[in-house]
Amino acid sequence: MRYNYFLPVFILFVTMIKAQTIDYSSLILHENLKENANSIIRNQSIIIDIASQKSMVVKTTKVITVLNSKGISNVDAREYYSNSEKILSIQAVIYNSFGKEIKKIRKSDFKDQSVADGFSILTDGKVLFLDYTPTDYPYTVVFESETKSSNTAFIPNWSPIDDYFESVQKSEITVNYPSDLGFKHKEFNFEGKDIKKKEQVNSISFSVENLVAEKPEDYSPISTKILPEVKFGLEKFCLEGVEGTAKTWEDYGKWMYNSLLKDTEEVSDETKSKIKALVGNESDPIKKAKIIYQYVQDKTRYVSIQLGIGGWKPMLAKDVDRLGYGDCKALSNYTRVLLKSVGVDAFYTQIYGDRSIKDFDKDFVTMQGNHIILTIPTNDKMVFLECTSQTIPFGFQGNFTDDRYALMVKPEKGEIIKTNDYDEKLSSQVYKGNYAIDLEGNLTGNVTIKSKGIQYDNVFSIEKKSKEEIDNYYKSHFYWINNLKMDKIKFNNNKENIEFAEDLQISATSYGKNNGDVMMIPINVFNQDASIPQRYRVRKNPFEVSRGYYDEDEIQINLPDGFKLEAKPENIEIKDKFGLYKMELVVLSPSKLLYKRSLLMNKGFYDKSEYENFRSFREKIAKTDNSKIILTKQ
Repeated sequence: MRYNYFLPVFILFVTMIKAQTIDYSSLILHENLKENANSIIRNQSIIIDIASQKSMVVKTTKVITVLNSKGISNVDAREYYSNSEKILSIQAVIYNSFGKEIKKIRKSDFKDQSVADGFSILTDGKVLFLDYTPTDYPYTVVFESETKSSNTAFIPNWSPIDDYFESVQKSEITVNYPSDLGFKHKEFNFEGKDIKKKEQVNSISFSVENLVAEKPEDYSPISTKILPEVKFGLEKFCLEGVEGTAKTWEDYGKWMYNSLLKDTEEVSDETKSKIKALVGNESDPIKKAKIIYQYVQDKTRYVSIQLGIGGWKPMLAKDVDRLGYGDCKALSNYTRVLLKSVGVDAFYTQIYGDRSIKDFDKDFVTMQGNHIILTIPTNDKMVFLECTSQTIPFGFQGNFTDDRYALMVKPEKGEIIKTNDYDEKLSSQVYKGNYAIDLEGNLTGNVTIKSKGIQYDNVFSIEKKSKEEIDNYYKSHFYWINNLKMDKIKFNNNKENIEFAEDLQISATSYGKNNGDVMMIPINVFNQDASIPQRYRVRKNPFEVSRGYYDEDEIQINLPDGFKLEAKPENIEIKDKFGLYKMELVVLSPSKLLYKRSLLMNKGFYDKSEYENFRSFREKIAKTDNSKIILTKQ
């Protein structure tokens, strides 16, 4: 009888141990979760408890199996803290592939460092992060944390897929909130995903299981356009001790002005007199703004300040004036104040600054954006000023703030606006020049390249590079020319017209392939486009050309003495919804040709079913750009 009582207990004990071991073993993972994955989120649970307008606690549990070295960056075992954000607890446990515990990391074992970005002169932000170097793969991390914050302006989003090459076995989030703060949420990209939603009184939760790893695809839109996400917000929030309201953009903008800007506008009488003297008798608002913009560029430099409310509230204008530096908030606000002193209305504007176009969600009122610019409304358009740069021309945005929704802050309200879109023809690059081939196939050539719009933004900074960097840039740019030598380089940055000109003289040995009586010459010396989108057996995502552009080339070709043109490619026009490509080769004389080429790429968002047509369009362009002429000895 003693044996019979003991046996079930023993079996139960062994079963419990095995169950606990199996939980963290990577050997039981389903193969479909491993496919294309560097890591697998086994279980992620986020519980957000909003107790009041000034108190939010977030409890996080994340179990992640790292399959290889590329998956280490997906662990994300870290928490940020500051004077208003506290880490109540944090720990991690490491398990090997069999689910056996091999290391426990307590709070004191986490690395502690400032989140200064290299530009910050003031910051109270710090981070605790797991610094673990594995000895073997796969391994599993169980990460747990609890944080408390008085900043309810930022409620964590739920993004179950937040990294490429990472699959998700289970992810869930629950938000508990009081009924009097105006809680709201918005769902994105749920189509095709079996996401479960549960709503109760003062509580909402979402969960999903078995999401396979996503692979990046050529021309994929930014992740916010295709991956599932839920955003959360409050109509009544707190930011670094300052209570705010975000029921409408009008209300939010008014709060922002009154709480963050209104008491920062003082500058000395001496500075006001200096600015008025600079402007003189000029009455045109835009011309006044150009004078002051140049003054700010000459006087100030950019630094980052992330100290408490200083992460959102600009430095006092008088302090920027005295010190000569500031972050995007401070420099934009300082410029605004100087413009105001000479009667020019300019408005503080919150935006997402990124080379990928990321919009304000105009239908979801909450704290958004990561950058500040200025907006000057005129009769027929809006002029936008990037105040952090000492080199960007007046009124030029470039690809950091172009073509996206932003919030313009006026004293009486906020207003959603759209920044300028650089039309395809406005983002132009024009090549004009000539080249000659000698009897041995050696190349000498001259070309002037004039760039405008977004194409200006891609090249204008090169004039500030070192000689070695410039030389390496052109060897990379003209990658198809072997033995390239840059004989002369001259730049002209016309900031008034926002046009950048490159005057180049180049040479290269053996550019033409000379086989005695026959020579083969690639005709497109200066502007080949060989980029062909990757082929996919099954394309999963839509694709996007986020910015269009226009290229136009006109190059005279001088053939070597004693050779005649034997064969040349046919003139061609390739037209599709994606753009228009033309190539024409005109025989001017037995020894002179004129090469004419143009490419218009349209911006657009396309269904995945169009991808093969797009790929074919780009492939035809690449093939034509690699066309050759054949010469024979006379």
